[in-house]
Parts: sequence; structure tokens; C-alpha cells
Amino acid sequence: SRLPVRLIAVDEAHCISQWGPAFRPEYAALEVLRARFPDVPIAALTATADAVTREDIVARLFDGRALEVATGFDRPNITLSAAARTSWQDQVTAFLKQRPAQSGIVYALSRKNVDQVASFLTQQGFNALPYHAGMDADQRARHQERFMTESPVIMVATIAFGMGIDKPDIRFVVHTHLPSNIEAYYQEIGRAGRDGEPAETLMLF
Repeated sequence: SRLPVRLIAVDEAHCISQWGPAFRPEYAALEVLRARFPDVPIAALTATADAVTREDIVARLFDGRALEVATGFDRPNITLSAAARTSWQDQVTAFLKQRPAQSGIVYALSRKNVDQVASFLTQQGFNALPYHAGMDADQRARHQERFMTESPVIMVATIAFGMGIDKPDIRFVVHTHLPSNIEAYYQEIGRAGRDGEPAETLMLF
């Protein structure tokens, strides 16, 4: 409050609405910004917010008054594919064997699924690391650091992994189960191909 603040930018602003109370409680605390800094411009940015979420952000962060700008969300460098899930082991293995020197993310539905998939992929010779909220925080941090700095690494994770991840050369995202909704799907696959180079997805349903 004693600093000459000129602008406040809130990234991943959908957390204010969707996950603030449970997953990112700090975001709920941002509601005081408008009262604390009444003359400072505030920008809230998110790549994935449906109309209801945007309304909630405006209500919570801007007291219902904000200029709203929505742009396109097409990512033409990402190829989307989906397949009926018959044997996830065979399907995921076949997908990954075609991309032997690439880093990517494999999303699984639960902590148990993550451990199962990561163990299976490791047995198949892939450099696969698990990541979920049930793990020790230090182990999660080590796995995230390896994913960000080594290549190739496959992160097998629940949706607990990804917030703030900006690794430019993620070449693929695989979903072993259906995402919770279309916004979650878009956000999760959007972590691929941020360097603008081609990236691929596979969703098993």
C-alpha cells in the first residue's frame, strides 16, 4: 500500500471463480484490491473462462463494473484427436512410441489412476513422473523441476498439475479419461505447443 502501484494484473483469473475457495484461496483474497487501490487500473486475464465465470470475475474483482474483452481461442498448431477407450495401456503406449524424444503431459482422472499410469509407462521404458495432490510437496516440486528442465519427460498428472506451467516445448497432451468440461479440456490441452510449433492431443472417452 505504500508503493506507487501503477497497474495490477491478475493472471489465471478464472481461479477467482472456479477454484479460489478450495484450490487457490489466495485468489479469493484479491477481492479487496478495488477497495485498497481505488485509483489503480486492474486487469484480470484468463485463457479459459465461460460466460458464467467471466460474470463472476467481474462481480468479485470489479464490483460488477469492468470493460470485458474476449478474443478468439483457436490454436491452429495443436492437432486434436479423440478415440473410444478400449485399452488405455495399448492406446497410450502406441501414441507415445510415435513421439520418443518429446515431452508431454498425460492427464488421468484420480491420484490412483496417476500412480497406475506412471508406473506402467515407467515399466515400458518411458521417463514418466507422477504428480498429484496426495504426494509430498517436496516430491511434487522435484518432479515439476525435472519436467521443466529435462527432456524428454512425460508428466502423468491430475488437474492439480498445470497451473502456471509455461514450458514452451510440450509437444503433446493425452487424456486417459474425459475432462470435466470443455473449458477444462481447452485449458489442459492449451499447455501444449506454446512455442508455436506443432503439438498433438489424444483424448480417450
